[in-house]
Amino acid sequence: MSAFPTLIAVAHGTRSPAGRRQIQELASAVARRRPGLDVRLCYVDVQEPKVAEVVPAVGDAVVVPLLLSCGYHVRVDIADAVKSTRIPVSPPLGPDPVFLASLRRNLPRADAVVLASAGSSDPLWVEGIREVAAQLPGRVELGYTSGSGPRVKDVVAMLRTEGAKTVAVAAYLLAEGLFYRTLHGAGADAVTPPLCHDPAVADLVLSRFDTAIKSNTTDTPVGAGSRG
Repeated sequence: MSAFPTLIAVAHGTRSPAGRRQIQELASAVARRRPGLDVRLCYVDVQEPKVAEVVPAVGDAVVVPLLLSCGYHVRVDIADAVKSTRIPVSPPLGPDPVFLASLRRNLPRADAVVLASAGSSDPLWVEGIREVAAQLPGRVELGYTSGSGPRVKDVVAMLRTEGAKTVAVAAYLLAEGLFYRTLHGAGADAVTPPLCHDPAVADLVLSRFDTAIKSNTTDTPVGAGSRG
């Protein structure tokens, strides 16, 4: 029997074969770092199994959202899945210094940067992405691949008309998928890789897992806690 609770890793889900493989590789990397740990990968959208199906089948467990902000999927989908259990839910992976360091390390020199994310009307999500933008160097504008905000390609074009000769896109996306692919057609000079490529992300997942166990998050609101 494992000395640890089961780690239920909850990703968004994607139709992209590359994105699916990257998330599976992330879950495998987490398991390799903690021999004996049972890691169950599930999703809130697109892919199966859904988190609501996995949670009832596991007794002693901790849910770790493989998501970049405490938005709708954390506060509603995951919260609903665990509401009749005593399974704790860690904060989402982001915002976190691990992702900020990765973006900075992969960003080339540029006159301006577009911080590209999926987009959401959820106020907690918006707060999180603005927090990230404020910590990147130089001129940084927000651009979105969905939702009601300005599209990444339009922000890149605006920066060009304002005199930026080089524009880089900082991809605040965990894995490849439809949203990530659109960034390469946005007219920028460079696009950073998906965040899951950074080996430190597997350690971050385990950190969220360990902190949730220690702080007994069954007594705190879902998604509450330190952002790193």
